[in-house]
Parts: sequence; structure tokens; C-alpha cells
Amino acid sequence: MSSRLRTREPAAEPTAPGSPVEPADFPEIPDPSTLCTLDARTLSDSLFERLASLREGTPDYAYVRNTLVEINLSLVKYAAGRYRNRNQPMEDIVQVGTIGLIKAIDRFDLGREVEFPSFALPTIEGEIKRFFRDNSWDVRVPRRLQELRIDIARASDTLEQGLGREPTAAELATHLGVDEGEVREGRRAANGYNARSLDVVFDDAPAGFAQCCLGEEVRAYDTVECVVALKPLVTALAERDRMILTMRFVEELTQREIGERMGISQMQVSRLLTRILTTLRDALLADDGLPATPATAGSRPAPTPPPTPSYRLRGAESPSSGRDAAARSARARRAPPRPTAGAADARGCRP
Repeated sequence: MSSRLRTREPAAEPTAPGSPVEPADFPEIPDPSTLCTLDARTLSDSLFERLASLREGTPDYAYVRNTLVEINLSLVKYAAGRYRNRNQPMEDIVQVGTIGLIKAIDRFDLGREVEFPSFALPTIEGEIKRFFRDNSWDVRVPRRLQELRIDIARASDTLEQGLGREPTAAELATHLGVDEGEVREGRRAANGYNARSLDVVFDDAPAGFAQCCLGEEVRAYDTVECVVALKPLVTALAERDRMILTMRFVEELTQREIGERMGISQMQVSRLLTRILTTLRDALLADDGLPATPATAGSRPAPTPPPTPSYRLRGAESPSSGRDAAARSARARRAPPRPTAGAADARGCRP
């Protein structure tokens, strides 16, 4: 190591303001990346001893601290290499790991008799993992749920091997010592790790894949739309009509119970409901630009009569043909009789 380090002579020219000042008795390191692991550890111990004797904020303190960062960058590259296949640039991972290295240098204590690499690596990896937790999730999820998701995944694998099936939420909660609600919340949080746009185009998707991605028709949306459209129409009704609707559809009373409460018969309640619902339906159809239907509320549309066949069986007469025959017979009775051929000859003969 002595061949790599040498003592610098005092600088003859003053340094620029704000630039780091190198102590005159401090060894110069031409290229910190060329130091072997043993030399880096030995030099780090010496630098930490020197750093402990310096006052924070002085140029000597800044120089020793920066030198410690430079000669231990190999620890950052080693930790960052484990996350090479992640969907993040390696430069960003190294920068985040360097922040962890600086934190480790500031917190390191020689009195604990622990090697600096053993102390720094967990700090560097923790900073990198925190970076991935904060940036790799497509939907922001609290860190508590992110960590719970990992615990649930590990517990699921363990229990599935022992049970031979997928564990339930209650079994996972018992295994992890948490509430069943927290397990369900952690499972839902896993959906935010990797989100995908609904409009994405799959060029190599298998046949029928697009059909599987289509959502189901939700009838509840139609109900909400009708309720919103009916609100101003119901408000415009008379107070008695609104009371009847409330008792029938909110309190779910029968027509007989409504009649007993209002002092009228069940038949009157039925007629009132029919009138109210017809009014509301016609108002909704008018808003949509459709003609009002003449059907009453609760009644079914009349069935369409079957078409009259255009053919006729031999020997059978339709009602219309019978009516035509009767009309012709009546006209024949009212008309005067036509003279016969014999009568004409008699009128035309001479005596």
C-alpha cells in the first residue's frame, strides 16, 4: 500500500475559494478505484480515525469525508449490481446507493469494532430498496402495505406447500399474526405494483384475448342514472304523491298498509300509484324526446294479433265473405224484378 500513497508537498499557490483543501500531511490517492479491497479497508480505518479528530465543517473534515466516499464506491457498485435487471437505470441506482454510503460514513463509529463494509452494505441496500419502493410502484401505496404484500407472498408460498391448496385470508392472518382485514388490504395493495392501461394494444395477443378484457354490464349504473333523472321529477310532485312513493319504495309497505296509514282503500292506493308512475314515466320519456306510452303502470302491453292468412280453405268462407253475401242478398230484395223473356214477348205481340 505504501507504493500507492505518497505525501503531498504544501501547495505553493493559494486555492480558489470554495474548493476542497487537502491537508499538507495527508496522503494523495491518484485513482481511488485502483485500490484493492485490503488497501481500501486499511486506509478507511486510518481515515475514520482522522475524521473523528477533526471538527465538522472544516476543509480538512470535508476532504477526509470525500476521500472515504471515493475509496468505498466499490461497495455501492457491488450492491447496485444485484438490482441490474430491474426496470431502472443503473446510474440512478448507483447514485441512490452513494447516498446510502454517505449516510453510513456519517453514522459509523470505530468504537463498535465493526468492519466498515459490514456496516455500510445494509445501509446502502436499504437506501436502494427504499428507492425501488418509492419509484417502482405504478400506484402510490403506503410503505406499510408494500412490506405487508411481501410478507403475504412469502406466507402464501409456505402455507400452500403445507396445505396443498391456496391459503385463505383467515389462515394468512393467523400465520402472520395480523387481522384478516389487513391481509385483504395487503392483497388489494398488490394491484398497484404494476398497472396497465385499458387502451393498450396487444399485437401478439392470442385469439379471444380482447373478448376476455371486456367488462361486464353493470346494471347498478342504470339504476343510479334513473335515480338522478327522477330526482327533479319527484320533487315536482304533490306532497301526497311523494308520501305514497316513500311508503311504497323506501319503507317497502304493501298497498294495504299504505291504505290503512292514509285512511283509504287498497284499490285507491293502486290507482294512485298507477297515476304517479305513469306521470313519472311520461316525463322521463319526454326528456329523452320519446312519445309518452299510453300503457298504465304495472300493466303489460297488449299482445299483437297474428296476421290474417291470405289463403282460404276450399268450402270455407271467411267472416268478411259472409257479410258481403248478406249485403248482396239485401240489395237484391230491394231492387225491382227484371222482366222475363216471356213477358217481353207478350207485351210485344199484337191482337
